[in-house]
Amino acid sequence: MKETGVQDTGAQRTKRGGRAGRQAARQAASVPRKPYITRAVAPLNILSEDGLAIIERNADAILHDIGMEFRDDPEILDILHNAGADVQGERVRFEPGMCRTIIQATAPGQFTQHARNRANSVQIGGDATVLAPSWGPPFVHDLDNGRRYATFEDFEKLIKIHQTIPYLHHSGGIVCEPVDTDPETRHLDMLLAHIKYSDRAFFGALIGAERAQHSVDMAKILFGDKFVAENCVLYGVSNTNAPLVLDSAMSGALKTYARNGQAVACTPWTLAGAMSPCTVAGTMAQVLAEAMATLCLLQLINPGAPCLMGSFASTMSMQSGAPTFGTPEAAKMVLASGQLARRLGVPLHTVGSLSASKLTDGQSQQEGTMGLMMAMLAGANFINHATGWLEGGLVTGYEKTILDADLCGKMCAFFEGIDLSDNAQAMDAIAEVGPGDHFLGSSHTQANFATAFYMATTADANSYEQWEADGAKSAEVRANAIWKQRLADYEAPDLDAAVLKELEAYVAHTKERRRDVCGAI
Repeated sequence: MKETGVQDTGAQRTKRGGRAGRQAARQAASVPRKPYITRAVAPLNILSEDGLAIIERNADAILHDIGMEFRDDPEILDILHNAGADVQGERVRFEPGMCRTIIQATAPGQFTQHARNRANSVQIGGDATVLAPSWGPPFVHDLDNGRRYATFEDFEKLIKIHQTIPYLHHSGGIVCEPVDTDPETRHLDMLLAHIKYSDRAFFGALIGAERAQHSVDMAKILFGDKFVAENCVLYGVSNTNAPLVLDSAMSGALKTYARNGQAVACTPWTLAGAMSPCTVAGTMAQVLAEAMATLCLLQLINPGAPCLMGSFASTMSMQSGAPTFGTPEAAKMVLASGQLARRLGVPLHTVGSLSASKLTDGQSQQEGTMGLMMAMLAGANFINHATGWLEGGLVTGYEKTILDADLCGKMCAFFEGIDLSDNAQAMDAIAEVGPGDHFLGSSHTQANFATAFYMATTADANSYEQWEADGAKSAEVRANAIWKQRLADYEAPDLDAAVLKELEAYVAHTKERRRDVCGAI
């Protein structure tokens, strides 16, 4: 199969003129797109080695004394039994240290997920961080149309917008749930849309072995059978049903991806106080137990298959029971998760700019900033929901996507660390200016002004009078104009016509076959 793709062309062209056009041009010139973040800032450790040992000892006790249930999947029970676990019905108990030993024997600490444009392939593990957009909301929101059910048109628009954002590294998966399509086959349309409208790496379908196999089949058409057999090109997530359950919908996809050598993030999804204890230490012991059991299973299925320890751990309102995000406790959980993953020797998958806010407002940005910054400081290797997430995951916001993209840009710049090159030390500039003068007209400033500082795309730092003259626009209104401009400027990456035709034929045939099965039932 012919491999396809085009080289990244950098930031998108702008069609605006005047002062706004000059500002956009400066912004574009200062954003060389990188396939992922290489962190030069060390992770923040919140636990001592003794603290980490306590958490893991408690996780081992949970797996040994209580166990974990693997439901409706006899094959998995056989795999775990043959590996030495104690299987009683669907309840599986593990000897202390068993999961760690199996994981550390074969799980890779770092791997590459390939994109069809090889320049956009991402490293997962080590000091690399990959930022991916929102996943899963059934609703979308924008200033023009308000909150509404997502359509497939929204799905395509969001992929195109994401493709133009230099600070996102991954096309993602269900960037919104298009409810105007058949729920039995929409995963096929969504995968095809990612392949058509983006040349970045993408998710496979997560629920069930059949949909995961469809994802593998389409990847083989795109990349070729041999390449897929030897490389990771799909990214999946296997969520546990906390507390301490993995169901067959998740385990079915996990088995399919593991056997095909594709990546799986083994991710407990917990809200402390409801799905785990209402303490950080108790929640982290449960998260580690569920993650280790699932990672152990994956390595037993296919030793060496790429995998990540996942953690989606947040809190809830003890008054209403509603999920809460951006809290100090959630921050502690993600920092601890980063340490536990590094101690286990596998990459960390977690979440970013989450918010319970209904609007793209101060709450949404405060919560989202806390979440994304803590995930970065945790040394996370893959951050899902880095942009767009509102209302506890019910909504993908167009304007929030743009504001969050600016936040992602700030993270990229911050985690580059401090430049200590001769130019950055600026000793010649200090000597040139001398005491009592200013640096505005110095040759060093003139040579570096365009790239010296991160230039926000959504902020307004002008005087009040200039801001008023420009229309007195809020950040949300500015973001509304930006996503529309990005959509207008979008250019589809090249895709081999024969490959696209084969993919479309596969989708059509699979849909027809699915209709026949449903009709027979």
